[in-house]
Amino acid sequence: MTASSTTTRIARAAIAVAAIATLAACGGRDRPKADLAAANVTTIGVNSYLWRAALETVSFAPLLQADSNGGVIVTDWYSNPQNPGERVKVTVSILDQDLRADAIRVAASREVNQNGAWVDAPVQAATVQKLEDIILTKARELRRQAIAG
Repeated sequence: MTASSTTTRIARAAIAVAAIATLAACGGRDRPKADLAAANVTTIGVNSYLWRAALETVSFAPLLQADSNGGVIVTDWYSNPQNPGERVKVTVSILDQDLRADAIRVAASREVNQNGAWVDAPVQAATVQKLEDIILTKARELRRQAIAG
């Protein structure tokens, strides 16, 4: 065996030992496991289940603003093709990082077309409550799916 091949073998062995030592440091047993189903999921500024559920719920309308750090979703005006003389605009605010009923607030504006001009019209409180309920139900379902794996 020549000195050159011995040096090469030692260098390869040193590289292998360094690589194994580096990998061993990555796999420690004390690493915390991620609990994706926790109520407090904050890879964005707000609860991710509420965020995803809110986006899905208002997907019928074009979005004007979606700020995941601030937890605000604002739609543009939407007119139902079956009722073109009426339009709605929805704002969803996610107020907390926890998946709770009081962590979501929906506000809606409604306008009706009168003689070619859009005029403010009242929104039924039940409409806003129904949107909040839909978002919460979807968020809880997303959480259940994450738990189930």
